[in-house]
Amino acid sequence: MANLLVLVRHGQSEWNKKNLFTGWKDPDLTDQGRAEAVEAGQALKAGGYEFDVSFTSVLSRAQKTNDAILKELGQTDLEIICDQALNERDYGDLAGLNKDDAREKWGEEQVHIWRRSYDTPPPGGESLKDTADRVLPYYHATIKPRVLGGDRVLIAAHGNSLRALVMDLEGLSREEVLQLNIATGAPIAYELDDDGKVLSKKLLIEREAH
Repeated sequence: MANLLVLVRHGQSEWNKKNLFTGWKDPDLTDQGRAEAVEAGQALKAGGYEFDVSFTSVLSRAQKTNDAILKELGQTDLEIICDQALNERDYGDLAGLNKDDAREKWGEEQVHIWRRSYDTPPPGGESLKDTADRVLPYYHATIKPRVLGGDRVLIAAHGNSLRALVMDLEGLSREEVLQLNIATGAPIAYELDDDGKVLSKKLLIEREAH
C-alpha cells in the first residue's frame, strides 16, 4: 500500500485579502478563508481520506485551517504537531506592507526579484532558498519517517513553505519552483513509495492560486 501525504495551504488570510506581505506576522483567516478550510475538509472527507497525524506551523492561520479540516473529517482528537520550521517565508522589512506600496518604495524590478528569485532575500527576511533550508531538514528528519512508517500525514502550512516541499517531492528545478503557485485551501494528495518518491499526485480542489 502506498504512503499518504496531503498538503494544504491555509485559507485566505486578512492580509492576503489586503494584498499585504505577511510572512511571520499572524493575521486571522477571512470569512472566505474559513470557508476554504471547511471546503478542503469536505473534499478530503468525500475522497475517503483519514489521517494519523497532522503537522502545521506556529501561525494561527495554518492552525485554524488544520482544525477546520479535522472537524469536517470528524478527527478532532488527532495528534497535531506545530513547528516553526513549517512557518511561511519571513518577509523581513516587507512584512505588513502593501505590495503596491513596496513597489513604489523599492521599484517594481527589485520587489519582483525579492518575490520571485530563488535565493535573493528581502531586507531582514528569507529567500525561498532560506525557507527550504529550514523546511526540508524538518520534513526529512521528522515528517517523512512518519509517512514511510505507515502514518497517513496531513500538513497544513503556507504558500512558500509548501512550495519548498513540493520542489523536493517533485524534483523541481529552481526555475520550475518559481513558476509554482499553491492555491489556498486546496488539498494536494501524494502517494509515496517506500523511498519517499512520488507515485501519484491528486488535486482535490481546482482553485486559482494567487
